[in-house]
This record gives sequence, structure tokens and C-alpha cells, in this order.
Amino acid sequence: MIDQFSPLLRQQWTVPVPIEYGPGARAELSALCARHGMRAPLIVTDAGTAALPFTQQLLAQLKDAGLRCAVYAEVESNPTDLSVEHGAAVYREWKADGIVALGGGSGLDAGKAIALIAGQARARLWDFDFDRPVPEGFQTADFPPVICVPTTAGTGAETESTAMITDTQRRIKGCVWHPLARPVAVVLDPELTLGLPPNLTAWTGMDAIIHALEAWFVPSFNPLCDGVALQALNLMWDALPVAVADGNDLQARSRMLAGSCLAGVAFTKGLGLVHALSHMVGAACGTHHGLTNAIILPVVLQFNREVITSRLPPVCHAMGLQGNDFDVFYTAICARLDLLGIPKSLAAIGVPRENMAAIAANALLDPARTTNPRASDLAQLERMLTQAIDLARN
Repeated sequence: MIDQFSPLLRQQWTVPVPIEYGPGARAELSALCARHGMRAPLIVTDAGTAALPFTQQLLAQLKDAGLRCAVYAEVESNPTDLSVEHGAAVYREWKADGIVALGGGSGLDAGKAIALIAGQARARLWDFDFDRPVPEGFQTADFPPVICVPTTAGTGAETESTAMITDTQRRIKGCVWHPLARPVAVVLDPELTLGLPPNLTAWTGMDAIIHALEAWFVPSFNPLCDGVALQALNLMWDALPVAVADGNDLQARSRMLAGSCLAGVAFTKGLGLVHALSHMVGAACGTHHGLTNAIILPVVLQFNREVITSRLPPVCHAMGLQGNDFDVFYTAICARLDLLGIPKSLAAIGVPRENMAAIAANALLDPARTTNPRASDLAQLERMLTQAIDLARN
């Protein structure tokens, strides 16, 4: 059997886009817009983020620099194809020339998805489905420039072109992308994450930790992604409970934001069954992605136990654990979920058992399932979902 971690296998690696990092880095936004030819950017975000003081400050900053700005704030917590299409229409009506994607994963994904269709009329949104051949005949100029400004430390969506969008016809989450539509710049300013409520800090933070874990376990040789996955875990593992307990701890917030970004780079290697299942639960039930991930995580870890144990020593070291076997690792994960107040079942967040067969069937088709370290079938997916609904961890 071929060792999938062998350095003799052909691989394709991706490196991130230019990043402005640090407290106060948002001051560079107007200069970045000018550098990338934006005179009339459309700011894409959700209604909650649009109402926050820092959004108004960013708007004032851009207007003071002579930019003509508009805000599209109709993005849902799980962005849909309908809101993306509406955002593209707003972009064209405003005669915008670029996008500032602002917020958590919803704002970032919606901004990137809008950029796929706002500047061209040859292809529709789902023509860019990750599971289909890449549409041909496009050039970089066909896609407006996107600058990503994350306001939560979790999604890691800021450095890549992929965007998770809910297909309202099929009632699934799908991934859309084009290799020429990557963000042109990222602003990582941890001050924008100060004061995020404890629950959202915990949910988004666990999302980022799961990105790093699942990427590390993907069976392929990728020292770039593996290295940043471990560094992400080292930055975030101890910082997350501090950020939850004290939303204004700038050092913890900084470690979380940097770690989240690194975890986003790591998962260009792939993800696993936590995300495959969570994507479809979220599409069917409207649950928060990070929270859903966190609840499902122990079930998937138990399923993957035999194939991930040999990969655990560097992970346990990065997390500062005393020991490096599965039981030590799993116990630490469950204790951290308890500390963060993560519910022990999907039922506790309103997910009904009746949806399980359809959700499992959709998860079977999710690209993240194909990079999970252990193969799975429909019956196994249904069993994991049922367990997660009833009791995901003791």
C-alpha cells in the first residue's frame, strides 16, 4: 500500500496572499484599495457587523481617502446563493470596482462568491462549483479584486478563493471557487475582534482549531500545511479560553487571529468528516458552523481513532499535553469543549433526528469527506450523525 505521506508523491501546494497583520492594521485599508485600483468599493458584510462602530470607522476612513463606498449587508449567517446573486446585482448597480469582504466567515464567503459573478455574465454562480471542472476562458480581470478583513478568529477564509454557500434549491452547502479569483490582500487586525461575545469567540475559535486538526490528519505529504497547522494549534490552544474569559485581552485575541489565519492556510490541504457533516447540518437546520463543528468533533475523532493515533505526538506537543496517545488527546479535547460550554449533542441546538438520512446522503458528496483519513460510507455517516444528535461526548 502506498504511503500517502510519502515525499515521493506529486502534490500541489498553495501559498497565501499578502497580509497586513497587527493591532491597528485596518489603517492600511484605504491604501490597499488604492493599490488595487479600487475607487468605488462595495463592502460586503452581515447586518450585525454593519451596525458595529468599527464598520462606520472604516467607512469614514475610506471616504476620507476619496473613495466612493457602498455597503451590502444582507448576508445571512449561512450565506445563500440568493443573497450572493442580489449582492452581485448591487455591485453592478453601484458601478463598484472592488469588494471589501468584512466580518466572520459569512461576510468573507459572500464577498468572494459575489466576486465570481459580479463582473462577468458568461457563467452563473454554480458553474463555479468546486465539484465541477473549472470554467474555462476566464482571466484575472474578469473578477473584481477582493480585500478580506476578518472580524472573528475562526473561519480562516481570508486567504483562499473558495467560498461555502447554501444552495437554496438543493438545500446543501456547496463550495464555489475559481483559481484566478483569490483575494488580493488580507487585513488581520486583532482589535476588530475585541469584545466579541464569549459564545461566538468559543464557537469560531473551535472552528479554527478543528481546521488545524483536520488539515494535519489529511493523508498527504504537505510540509507547508502541516507546519502551519501545528503552529496554529500552538498559538490557539491556550489562547482560546483566555479570549473567551476576557474579550478584551489583546494578546489572546492576537494569537487567535493569527492562528485562525494559519489554520485557513493549512486546510488548503483538505478537511475531514467534521466539516463534511457540519456543512450539511448547517444547510438543513441553519445552525452556527463553528458550534456544529465543535459538537460533532468527538464523534469523528472516535471514528478516525485507529488511523490518526500515529499522527498524534506532534499535535499533543503543540497543545502542551502531558502524553501523546489518543486517550490523552481525546480527553483534552472533551475537557476543552466542556470548559467552553459547548453542548454535548446536536439535539441541544435544535437538530431533529428526522433529517438524518438526507443530511448523511448530502455529506457523502461533500469534498471534505474525500480527504478524511478514514473512508466512510452512508451507513457510517448516519450512525455518526445519530450519535452526535443523542450524545456526542460523555
